[in-house]
Amino acid sequence: MSISARPSKLSLPQVNPGVTTVLEYLLLKFPAIDETAWRARMAEGKVHLDDGSLITPQSPYQPQLRVFYYREVASEPSIPFAERILYQDEHILVAYKPHFLPVTPGGLYVNECLQQRLRQRTGIEALQAVHRLDRVTAGLVMCSVNPDTRHLYHELFKSRNIHKTYQAIAETHTDESIVGQKWEVKNRLEQSEQRFRIHVTEGAANSHSVIRCIEQTDSQALFELHPVTGRTHQLRVHMQTLGWPILNDRYYPVLQPLSPDDYASPLQLLSKGLEFIDPVTQAPRRFEYDGQLSLA
Repeated sequence: MSISARPSKLSLPQVNPGVTTVLEYLLLKFPAIDETAWRARMAEGKVHLDDGSLITPQSPYQPQLRVFYYREVASEPSIPFAERILYQDEHILVAYKPHFLPVTPGGLYVNECLQQRLRQRTGIEALQAVHRLDRVTAGLVMCSVNPDTRHLYHELFKSRNIHKTYQAIAETHTDESIVGQKWEVKNRLEQSEQRFRIHVTEGAANSHSVIRCIEQTDSQALFELHPVTGRTHQLRVHMQTLGWPILNDRYYPVLQPLSPDDYASPLQLLSKGLEFIDPVTQAPRRFEYDGQLSLA
């Protein structure tokens, strides 16, 4: 059993969904966790309020009540790749995240994530990632180490005042030279019936990427990607839209059967650069990972 070193938290909705106790809400919110498991967590003191007082199976539902609980999984995978700290000051830390390592806890992962690894490595318990990368994507992640200025860096991403550069490799198998060509992809992305996948639908565009080919072989090409918006799986779907799905993508264009991670075949998508005006110092900042994806 692997248990999160830090609690997760949630606020109960203002509008009661039709329950009488906190336990009933947790069962509604997390259908994959059965009642026996929640009762056991409560008995062990693993569900509580922000002042530490314990929540029991009889605790009544209260709108906006903040509930803290500890995520646990029976067996947590260990990711055999190392992160790397590229920069750190009194406000932020920028790190390279390897393929397969989640940024924050989720699913099978409670402690094996970039955020927790960096907390243990630096001793900064307040460290918190201010944006996300897919678990299977590698590259730069910015973290806040100062709670007093954290909201300023969150706002950078929320307001799109940060310029991101990615690289991706796709199989092209074309005799035509596409090096130097550029494409602007704008379409409407919505969640599909499989909630973890995204698809293109009719309607006003809500996603925008600029994609350029920078290198090419007989069978593959290396692309530079600049997301203007930040929709879930945007770059993966936009590459598929161009007819060149990213190499080793297990979601697009066809969902592959569930299987263990293949560490020898990572998704060929890399978050390579972050550029912005620092909201604290007002100085221009640029961070770039010194590696890159390699064509076969």
